[in-house]
Amino acid sequence: MIEIDVLDGAHVASMAISTEVMTVVWWSRETRARGVVAPRREDVAALAEDNAAGASHCAAGRPAEAVRHFEDALAGCIGTLGPDHPATLTVAGNLGATCVSAGQWRRGLELMIANLSDRVRVLGEDDPRTLTAADALATAYRLVDDVDEALSLSGRVTAERRRVLGPTHPDTLVSRMGMALARAAAGDVESALTLLGAALHDAERALGAQHEHTIALRANAAGCLASLGRTAEAVAAFQRATDDAAALLGHEHPETVALREDMADAYRSSRSSVAEPLSA
Repeated sequence: MIEIDVLDGAHVASMAISTEVMTVVWWSRETRARGVVAPRREDVAALAEDNAAGASHCAAGRPAEAVRHFEDALAGCIGTLGPDHPATLTVAGNLGATCVSAGQWRRGLELMIANLSDRVRVLGEDDPRTLTAADALATAYRLVDDVDEALSLSGRVTAERRRVLGPTHPDTLVSRMGMALARAAAGDVESALTLLGAALHDAERALGAQHEHTIALRANAAGCLASLGRTAEAVAAFQRATDDAAALLGHEHPETVALREDMADAYRSSRSSVAEPLSA
């Protein structure tokens, strides 16, 4: 999923705080042997449907509606599966991230911090699901302008994902982009552009140009170029990202439209700078 973020007034594409799919492996033989009563399949299916409905509302840009679905799903998961079940942890993380997207920043951050702590305790520090929660929290810190926390956490997650998954794994590329955006938010746009350029190179080789991660990296690099006043390069990069998004998603997809608007803004900026009269 791609969202439109803001970097010095320009809209650029970045990975959203994404929602996770709730997956429940049916009650194990070991669990039944301990005498724990298995939840009914239909109850678990209903919880998964609530989680999926929340994710759909998020994807459609309706986080307030999504919050209600995730709240219902979380209450049901705690009652049906228990607070430490992986599916419960997934829904809890989705609720926290969606609260941030809905503007409920304090509540969202509190939920996400607690969820990360629970995943570390239950799953371990280097479990991919724990790293997903950590990466989402780093993004949330950046979105609420807590740049120091965003820089610290995004750096740790990126290093851990590089170690566990490798530098070109899609999750690692998301973290590398988040770390670059945190640098840009801290005012170090040159450094951010360097990091984005390296990640973009790796993404093109590993995933191809017409992949959502590659498109987002290119669009963010274009945003950095625009912020640095390198408008001709920014327009060209936005054009490439727009063309690739159109091929992947369609010409009228919201992400393609947003990128096209970003390109137009960069082009207008370049034209105005050329046309600006000299001072007497």
